[in-house]
Amino acid sequence: MARYAIGIDFGTESARAALVDVSNGAELASQVYPYANGVIDEKLPGSNLPLPPEWALQDPQDYLETLKQTVPAVLQKAGVSAEEVIGVGIDFTACTLMPTRQDGAPLCFMAEWRENPHAWVKLWKHHAAQAEADQINEVARRRGESWLNRYGGKVSSEWFFSKTLQILNEAPEVYDAADRLLEAGDWVVWQLTGRETRNACAAGCKALWSKREGYPSPGYFAALDKRLENVVQEKMSTEISPIGAKAGELTAQAAAWMGLRPGVSVAVANVDAHVAVPAMTVTEPGRMAMIMGTSACQMVLGREEHLIPGTCGYVEDGIVPGLFGYEAGQCSVGDTFAWFVERAVPPEYHTEAKARGIDLHQLLEEKAARQKPGEHGLLALDWWNGNRSTLVDGDLSGLLIGATLATKAEDIYRALVEATAYGARVILETFEKNGVPVTELVVCGGLPEKNKLLMQIYADVTGREFKISASKQTSALGSAMFGAVAAGKAQGGYDSIYEAAQQMAHLKDETFKPIPANQKVYERLYSEYVRLYDYFGRGENNVMKTLKRLRDEAKAN
Repeated sequence: MARYAIGIDFGTESARAALVDVSNGAELASQVYPYANGVIDEKLPGSNLPLPPEWALQDPQDYLETLKQTVPAVLQKAGVSAEEVIGVGIDFTACTLMPTRQDGAPLCFMAEWRENPHAWVKLWKHHAAQAEADQINEVARRRGESWLNRYGGKVSSEWFFSKTLQILNEAPEVYDAADRLLEAGDWVVWQLTGRETRNACAAGCKALWSKREGYPSPGYFAALDKRLENVVQEKMSTEISPIGAKAGELTAQAAAWMGLRPGVSVAVANVDAHVAVPAMTVTEPGRMAMIMGTSACQMVLGREEHLIPGTCGYVEDGIVPGLFGYEAGQCSVGDTFAWFVERAVPPEYHTEAKARGIDLHQLLEEKAARQKPGEHGLLALDWWNGNRSTLVDGDLSGLLIGATLATKAEDIYRALVEATAYGARVILETFEKNGVPVTELVVCGGLPEKNKLLMQIYADVTGREFKISASKQTSALGSAMFGAVAAGKAQGGYDSIYEAAQQMAHLKDETFKPIPANQKVYERLYSEYVRLYDYFGRGENNVMKTLKRLRDEAKAN
């Protein structure tokens, strides 16, 4: 009898499930569930009160609906019976923080908390905790906390304790009511198995935990805020489950939601970008995996510990067992292009795209591809949603320079694509300058699938060849692979993610190589990008922060 695993990838705007043949990684069926409430960044569902700037929330009901809608659909599409499914794995954006009761009930499901925004899920792109991140960093530096160096010297506003401290500062009643604070990915696995687990990837990458030292000490948390002294003991857990482990088995209720049989093995949760790495065939040092979608993550494996300034840090066993997993990222890639297409493209482009039966992204890519590097005369900084690496500052914002009355939409579109490529090159070079070599680049995600111009620009800007994952749902495939590992060889799966990757992960034959003439132009443009990067990003000119303060003051009055 054939054996299958299901991977469920919880993204920013939607989730998707993939049904995968365990023997060869073939994806038999997939199903997307667009979240009914999407990203909640203007007002809470059912409320007219506006949310403050930089907020980004989600509704956990969308996560439950994902389970109920997508899994039965892929079984039906593929004609696979529930008896043939041996494992389930899930991955999630992180840090996506959820406050719950002791039994796992989300506070935002309760009438008394539903109108308090701090009771809702804080999505990874919630950047309203920058002041708290600054405080976390300042106290850690003052106390000489060694763990701070593990994260490149800065904790991000996106991470677990920045968001936790914001809840404590702005809504202490919510903090007190929350028996548990946990990653949304771990919450979903709790709903599947009936038991709480905490995954090592999110704990290490986003919550300052390490395999050797655990969490920061109660003394540090007390110095941060006396009320936080025992946050780990009171609202979290010191029991951390390694990646690749089995979290438990499907309960009867979860099985009924999904059309599966009770007792199916469920893998420990994982982070969406990290779970994609072995699904891209990357299981050894030196090969960088780039996951490109609304945001981007750059990850590379190593056998040794190295301190990488301004990156998201490293976690031992955080991506695959036995190696250090290094992570960096960009807060906005596809989101930047989407912002421009949705908010700033003239009507005549909409008319042309509609007449030709293509979308605006395709039209702008086509027009931008006709240009030579440097032809548009523009340069941009890619901080439309802040900077994750290497500046770790959510208060930075976008910049476009060189525009004239002759500037067209395709010019700006290409400049924005180029800006994200320059940002990726900064990250790549930072790794290499600090002892973590990058010998090969493999990419996956919606953008590499759809936008060949983008991939050629990335090759030209970095001077590197890019290989492409064969899977269109790489994170979902990775989760299915970990589901197969949770089941183990005895049930028809695998005993390690290395074994699973050998059989289930594949690359396309297509690659993107740099064009020498384009490289020469981009070298000149990149040098100017780096000057702007340092000038606006390292404190010489804080105009971006000043503008945000003025905006917030005006909205508050």
